[in-house]
Amino acid sequence: MKLTEERIIDAGMAEFAESGYRGLSMRRVAQRLDARAGSLYYHVPSKSALVQLMADRVARQAYEAGTAALAQLDPEAPWQERVEAQLVTLRHALRQHPGGAVMFADSPKVLSTGALALMERVLETLRDGGVPAAHLGVGADALLSHVTGFVLQEQSESPSMTVDAEEATALRQRFPMTVAAAAAPGDDAQDAKYVHSVRLLCAGLAALPDTGA
Repeated sequence: MKLTEERIIDAGMAEFAESGYRGLSMRRVAQRLDARAGSLYYHVPSKSALVQLMADRVARQAYEAGTAALAQLDPEAPWQERVEAQLVTLRHALRQHPGGAVMFADSPKVLSTGALALMERVLETLRDGGVPAAHLGVGADALLSHVTGFVLQEQSESPSMTVDAEEATALRQRFPMTVAAAAAPGDDAQDAKYVHSVRLLCAGLAALPDTGA
């Protein structure tokens, strides 16, 4: 098949999912495409350019999904609901790609315009909702970082630890609140937990005083 930018991005994302950023190379991507590494540079000039394109794809999908979700809201919906719509669709978009959360977390470093567009819209939503200007930057960053961290945990492939009944009892006695909070929920419960966490962050932003800074 003819090499195209889209095919190279597809192969890059597949390699990134298996090897991470350090393992990603134009040579490995070329191997996936049964091509020579040199032939890729006609379409994508470098590994950093490929990472930018990959991050842009993920962010663009999230942005378009967020646009559709916002269009379904009542025009008079409060800003908290508008933030929630954007962050729910962002989480969903990141989960569609193995390694998507890592890619999105690194996207500002590679100046992904898609990721910057997501950030800009969250900032506008907070500003239009009356969040004090002094808190906009940190507030938007905290919201997007929360999404990334949440999905990173969901996509983690760390081995599960097993404990016997005696150990489990000892842990519950020593750390009762932590053990209860960490109980593995089903998918529906995990979705509800995520939405609840976003609402808590929005409630905190809504309560911030205007320092005038």
